[in-house]
Parts: sequence; C-alpha cells; structure tokens
Amino acid sequence: MLTAKMMQQLWAVIESTQVSTLLQFDDAALVQVLLQQLKAKQAIDPQADSTLNSYIKSKLPLIRDTAEGRLSFGQGGNH
Repeated sequence: MLTAKMMQQLWAVIESTQVSTLLQFDDAALVQVLLQQLKAKQAIDPQADSTLNSYIKSKLPLIRDTAEGRLSFGQGGNH
C-alpha cells in the first residue's frame, strides 16, 4: 500500500530530478531511475515496491507533462 508519505517523497524526487532525465529515458528506465532515487531516501518493502512501480507507470504521462512544463518555464536545469 502506498502511504501519503511515500507519495509525497516520490513527487519530491520527481520535482528534484532534472528535466533532461525525466524526458530522455524510456518508460521502463524512467520508472527504475525514480524508484532507485526514492529507495535512496527510504526503505521500501517488496510489496510497496511493486505498488510504486505500477503507480509510477500510471503517472508517466503526467510526470513527462510536468517536466515539459518546467522546461518551458526555464526551470529545467540542463536543456
């Protein structure tokens, strides 16, 4: 089960990830990058890992749209 804290930390990871990273990887690689970054911040049990994997996959269009928005507003870091 995803807790509110996990979701907050995941979105904080997404917001702190460079736009170029969010846009350059294919879906499977991006999911893994985000999971690894989240795992570096907190321990995740195997069941939550699977749930997070599915959640991130379902949010990839939103994640990429958000990244493109950051890029267009000049907040992307590496263009």
